[in-house]
Amino acid sequence: MEPLIGAPVARPDALAKVTGAARYPGDLDRPGTLHLKVVFAGRPHARIVGLDVTAAEAVPGVVAVLTAADVPHNAYGLVEADQPVLCGDVVRFVGDRVALVAAESQAAAEAGARLVRVVYDDLPVVSDPRAALEPGAPLVHAGRASNLVAHVPIRKGDAAAALAAADVVLEGEFRTSWQEHAFLQPEAGLAYIDEQGRVVVETAGQWLHEDRRQIAEVLGLPEEQVVVRYVAIGGAFGGREDLSVQHLLALAAWRLRRPVKIVWEREESMVGHHKRHPVQIRCTWGATRAGKIVAVRAEALADGGAYASTSQEVLKCIALFASGCYDVDHIHVDAYAVYTNNVPAGAFRGFGAPQAQFASESMVTRLAHALGMDPVAIRRINLYREGSIEPTQHPLPPGVSVRECLEACVERLAQELGGQENEAARRGPGDGERIPVPPALSWPPGHPIAAAHGPQPTALKRGWGIACGIKNLGYSFGFPEQATASVALHGGATIEHAELRIGAADVGQGVHLILRQIVAETLGVPLDVVRIIADDSAEAPNAGSASASRLTIMAGRAAHDAAAAALRLWREEEERPARATVQYCPPATTPLDPLTTAGRPNYAYGYAAQAVEVEVDTATGQVRVLRVISAHDVGRAVNRQQLEGQIEGGVAQALGYTLMEQFQMRDGRVLTPGFSTYLLPTILDTPPEIIPVVLELADPEGPYGARGVAELPLVPFAPAVAAAIHAATGVWVSDLPFTPERVLDAIAHFRQPRSRASEAGASGSVPPAAHTM
Repeated sequence: MEPLIGAPVARPDALAKVTGAARYPGDLDRPGTLHLKVVFAGRPHARIVGLDVTAAEAVPGVVAVLTAADVPHNAYGLVEADQPVLCGDVVRFVGDRVALVAAESQAAAEAGARLVRVVYDDLPVVSDPRAALEPGAPLVHAGRASNLVAHVPIRKGDAAAALAAADVVLEGEFRTSWQEHAFLQPEAGLAYIDEQGRVVVETAGQWLHEDRRQIAEVLGLPEEQVVVRYVAIGGAFGGREDLSVQHLLALAAWRLRRPVKIVWEREESMVGHHKRHPVQIRCTWGATRAGKIVAVRAEALADGGAYASTSQEVLKCIALFASGCYDVDHIHVDAYAVYTNNVPAGAFRGFGAPQAQFASESMVTRLAHALGMDPVAIRRINLYREGSIEPTQHPLPPGVSVRECLEACVERLAQELGGQENEAARRGPGDGERIPVPPALSWPPGHPIAAAHGPQPTALKRGWGIACGIKNLGYSFGFPEQATASVALHGGATIEHAELRIGAADVGQGVHLILRQIVAETLGVPLDVVRIIADDSAEAPNAGSASASRLTIMAGRAAHDAAAAALRLWREEEERPARATVQYCPPATTPLDPLTTAGRPNYAYGYAAQAVEVEVDTATGQVRVLRVISAHDVGRAVNRQQLEGQIEGGVAQALGYTLMEQFQMRDGRVLTPGFSTYLLPTILDTPPEIIPVVLELADPEGPYGARGVAELPLVPFAPAVAAAIHAATGVWVSDLPFTPERVLDAIAHFRQPRSRASEAGASGSVPPAAHTM
């Protein structure tokens, strides 16, 4: 039998999805189903002083209008239960839910929702995160001491002394924006009471058992009285980690004792679920003349929006990655998340790493320019290596491969450019390596490679940029991490049927096929012998969430170990059927010490490096990405075809975040409520060439050495594009996304005479201040 690990097996759900046969949550129905419609607040901050549902209840076909009084426990949240299911006293953002109309038809539900009368007393709106921290700022949550959600400090060495002694000190300020998940299937689902009296919710999500826990808590029921089932999931990217409609469905089914369904319109989805955190980062980096980075000082301020969601956990990643993937002895970081009356911010592919490393990677490239070095050389000096001490004063977990990713990326780039190289730039200082380095890779002005690239007289300028990235795999900072799987083997002399039970959500990334490949390889049976049960909280054990790039390494390891245990019982004990359940727990992580900030934050990391070629129209500011080389250490490619699809999809999403997607709010109101105003990349915007470079350096914890990769393509992309824009035009852009207006503004500032003082004070348009000590 041919090996299944590494085989490009086709996805079994592909045909049903492309033909429309697959059943998504919006396709579900049962006889006698009621239709639900949410009444949203529509205003950012107000006290509810009156709520009249009489006219709504009088609409023909309306069965009930549920309000806060109908909710047994009116609070939920992934980390902190600070969000009401239905608001009864105060609304804190435009997407707060105030009432839920149930009717015999969709038209009746909509008519009823329009007639719900809510009287508000508007409260002061807090929309700026920095202003939210000012003394006397209006409180988003009355009763709290301030609007601070969390503060994460990290201290290593003495950053102040190291900066004072550095040869070059560079300052920078960066801003990132919200990003909408934009999954194809808006929030939808069906709920009913089954023959056992259980509340059954059929929907799409990222963690069966966490959805079940929160729903049971809202209803005041034991968890076993709630069943969550997932049907086809039309994308997630972190956007289905928080509850959106699941608890509303469960509440209505439980109260009304009838099947209920809901399908959100795109505009409801846009205001109703969380976004990627906007972050402001101010930082100072210091280095020696030889290119050794000696210190990093950074402050990050994240807009958490109206509710906590996962802000505390995202903030930890922002703080940890403020110094990137670099071995720096002296680090002083303060990261803050703040309540505002904006849309809540929460999990999104990358979970804080793209924001933090947009700043850190940009600063490393700018340091190279300030020192007259090439960007690859400075990275070779400073990148993590095996045994490096991370910012939390603990050695990195084994499997540090960011250097290998960088070299593979640079080598492939040299091949793409026909082997062009320059003798002066292809040797890393002090390391003796001779790796080809291509021209125009964002080299400092006057560098021989940049000069060799030649003048570009037209309005279209091209340049290359490079960046590296790191992202934790799995839960962090002491959060309990485990995955449980059960395998049952049936047959006589040979295994005729194998059943894998594991509660792992396939949100489009193809993990169900990956898990079947791992189990089939472990058992030595054909793939079609292995069946998976993964989408029912009552039938599949808890494997944790489809997040943090963790399911291949965590659920894959649990499935592998359960299959191996069942196979031993089959062979050695001759059990028929042979059954085994295994809970896999990785090496423990720890919270940070509140005094020293020391700790072991993660058990595994993923690494990547990217090179990006852009074309900039200096007359319009339009930036077009032409080529992307994306190098990743995946440990072991379980399914090469799916892996490359993950990389390509991640690059497309990163392109939108970097160049186009601008979710806008003003005074707590959403200005971009649909895809006509919130622009997403189409196939015409996607780079003509996306070149995945796959390294397979086995991870010690992963099944067959595999590790996760899903989030990594988003981490280095924005700073690589920023470096490429600089290579093409000579200007830096520091605010995401790099819209044509921002690029033109940067070019205009660059062409104007500037004083040193103006450079030091500007943000997003001109090079940051560089001080030579």
